[in-house]
Amino acid sequence: MTPTSKKYSPYGTTKFKTIDEYHSSFPKNVQDILENLRKTIKQIAPQATETISYNIPTFKNIVSYAAYKGHIGFYSGAKSITVFKDELAKFKTSEGTIQFPIDKPLPLTLIKKIVKFRVDEDTKSKKSKASK
Repeated sequence: MTPTSKKYSPYGTTKFKTIDEYHSSFPKNVQDILENLRKTIKQIAPQATETISYNIPTFKNIVSYAAYKGHIGFYSGAKSITVFKDELAKFKTSEGTIQFPIDKPLPLTLIKKIVKFRVDEDTKSKKSKASK
């Protein structure tokens, strides 16, 4: 990435109010990646509520993401990391977090699978709570 005065971490003094505001704080090439990720998530979870949580873009109860200097952090929960561990083998992961290198294309097919899994999990959780 080219040097810029824009920050690369979602943390710091700026408090974002919207996802658009968050995206616009990055260089154009990163904005394009983030917008592509957002569009992909919305395609699978159109009913999910978009918000800023912990100062990063969040699709409530589904996934969150953040841009860093060398990667996109994708926060999908620990269970999804376990379920998709074989497909995630080439990415750095930790409990609930996947790091997609910023200099490589996003694995959109895999992201769609993970988002669908999270939507299904959220639906099951809501049904379970409603039946109690």
